Amino acid sequence: MFEELGISFGTALIVILALYFIIKWAVKNGIKEAYRDIIGKVTAEDIEAEQICNEQGLNEDEE
Repeated sequence: MFEELGISFGTALIVILALYFIIKWAVKNGIKEAYRDIIGKVTAEDIEAEQICNEQGLNEDEE
């Protein structure tokens, strides 16, 4: 089947794994964002990220 598409099995495997992790990351972030919107609480990960930004003198609003 991969030969008909013109790609090797290794390339297809890498693409499938990359898509898996991208989708996994997107779903995780979507759930966390929905949790924040529904509950209105700040997660421990957000607190940790904010502390790191404050220590380094970074502001999340500035890019």
